[in-house]
Amino acid sequence: MESYIQDWLNLIFRWLHVTAGIAWIGASFYFNWLEGRLEKAPQAKQKKGIKGELWAVHGGGFYEVNKYHLAPEKMPETLHWFKWEAYVTWLSGFGLLAIIYYWGAESYLLSSDSSLSPASAIGVSLFSLFVSWLAYDFLCRTPLFKNERLFSAVLFGLIVFAAWGYAQLFSDRAAYIHVGALIGTLMVGNVFRIIIPSQRKLVDAAQRGDTSFDPAIAQHAMLRSRHNNYFTLPLLFIMISGHYPMTYGHDWNWAILAALSLAAILIRHFFNRRNQGAVLTWLWPAAAIVMLSLAFVIRPQMAPISEVAGAPAFDKQKIVEIVTSRCSTCHGAKPTDPLFQTAPGGLIFDDYESIASKADKIYSQSVQTQIMPLANRTEMTEEERQLLGQWYQQLKSE
Repeated sequence: MESYIQDWLNLIFRWLHVTAGIAWIGASFYFNWLEGRLEKAPQAKQKKGIKGELWAVHGGGFYEVNKYHLAPEKMPETLHWFKWEAYVTWLSGFGLLAIIYYWGAESYLLSSDSSLSPASAIGVSLFSLFVSWLAYDFLCRTPLFKNERLFSAVLFGLIVFAAWGYAQLFSDRAAYIHVGALIGTLMVGNVFRIIIPSQRKLVDAAQRGDTSFDPAIAQHAMLRSRHNNYFTLPLLFIMISGHYPMTYGHDWNWAILAALSLAAILIRHFFNRRNQGAVLTWLWPAAAIVMLSLAFVIRPQMAPISEVAGAPAFDKQKIVEIVTSRCSTCHGAKPTDPLFQTAPGGLIFDDYESIASKADKIYSQSVQTQIMPLANRTEMTEEERQLLGQWYQQLKSE
C-alpha cells in the first residue's frame, strides 16, 4: 500500500510540476521575445511615457502591446502579475524531490557505495540548495554582475562544480536532479526575492505619483529575469534526463551535463539575439558540434569482433540465473521489491528469450552505466557485470 500511495503522490505532483512549468517557461519565453521585438513608439506615444510598442495577431484577433519607461500616468484597475507559475513549479518540484529522493533515499538518493546515511544525505541536499541561492544572490550584488559575459562564465563554472560535487555524493540520477533543483531554486529565488519585489516598488511608486523611482531597480530585475531565461533549456533537459542513462550513468556525467547545457545555452542565445534583430547563424552549428562531439566521445566501447568471435559460447542458463536473481525482484511478473507493484517500464525478465530481446537495455544499464540494479539492492557483482558484457558483445557479433 505504501508504494501505491507513493505512486499516486508522484503522479499528482509530477503532473502539477509539468503543467506549472509549461506556464512559467512559456511566460519567460514570451516576455523575453516581447522585450526584444518592441519597436520605438511614435512621438505621440512617447509623450505619454511609452517606450516601445508591438502589434501581433493571434487567435483571430489583433493585439497592441505598449511598454512604458516606468509607469503610466494612471494605474489601470486590473494589473496582471506573473508569479504563481514560478511558485507552483518550484513547490511541486520540491514535492517530487521529497517523494522520490527523500522518501526513497536508500534506493534513489544514495549511491550503492555511499558512506552517507539517508538523514545526512537529505540534510546535505537541503543545505546545498539554500547555500547555492545565497552564493548566487551575493554574486549578483557585486561589481561582477555588471560584466555580463564574465559573470555568466563564473556562474556556469560554479554550477558545473556543483554538478561534480553532487556526482560524488549522490546516485547518478539524483546528482542530475539536484542540479535541476539548484537551478530551479535560483530561478524561483529571482522571482520571489528580486523580480516581484521590484515590481511592487514600481507599482507603489506609480500609485503614489512618485516619479523619483530608481530605474536601476527595474534594470536589475530585468537582468535576473534574463538569467532565468537562459536557465530554462538546461533545466528542461534535466527534467527528462531520467530517460537517458548514457548521460547521467556515465563516469563523466557532470561533464556531459555541462556540455549539454552549453549547447542549450547557445540555442537560447540564438533566439534571444534574433529577437533583438541580430541573427547569429553560427550558434546553431556550434551547438550541433558540441552535441555530435559529445555523442562520439561517450559512445559505447565494444570489444573487437575477432576477440568476441573467439570466445566460448555462453551458457544461456547462466545468463538467465544472473538476470533473474539480480533484476527480477523489480522486473518480474510479480515484483517482490516493495517499491514496485508492476515491473518498471513493463520489462519482465523470466526466460532467455525475454532477456535476449532487451539485451541492449540490459547492457546499457547494468554494464555500461551500472545504474541498475537500482542502488544495487540485489548486490550484482562486478564479475556478473563482466559476464553480461561479454555475453552481449558475443550476441551482437553473431
